[in-house]
Amino acid sequence: MGVVMLCGSIIFQKRNILIVIIFIVVISISVFVVIIPLANNHYAKQVEKELRKTPLPEKTKIIDSVSRAGKLVGNGNGMQYFGAILLKSKLSLNNLEDYYSAYQKNEWTYVVEPQKNQIIEVVEHSMISFSEKVGDNGYYIVYSWGDGPDLLEELDFRGH
Repeated sequence: MGVVMLCGSIIFQKRNILIVIIFIVVISISVFVVIIPLANNHYAKQVEKELRKTPLPEKTKIIDSVSRAGKLVGNGNGMQYFGAILLKSKLSLNNLEDYYSAYQKNEWTYVVEPQKNQIIEVVEHSMISFSEKVGDNGYYIVYSWGDGPDLLEELDFRGH
């Protein structure tokens, strides 16, 4: 009777160890597949929010905005954080560039370009587009590239 109980106990312990190992594997996969991408999406959303909260020049309104995290431009590995707003403005491109130059931290923030359609063409490796229709004249994109924690950049599969 003692041998049967001992064998049952060993089998029970092995089963518990197996359950713990499976649990650890599932949690690890969840971190890489769900949690890290969500965290990086949050950093991209912050870039978009910063653009949206910037005061608008006169005769200008925000039509739409987007954000994306991933390997978006260039070669090699690396995570990039992109945010953009679509503007409808009666101001010229030069006037908008002058206005947003006061907010630029570097050459990769508050970039202003004419927008001819819904597709955001500055992004090379992903299809990003505005949901709102873009008309003929007076539509502009203002976009910025942001940063996130190095560890999250390295661990997100979308940056490779």
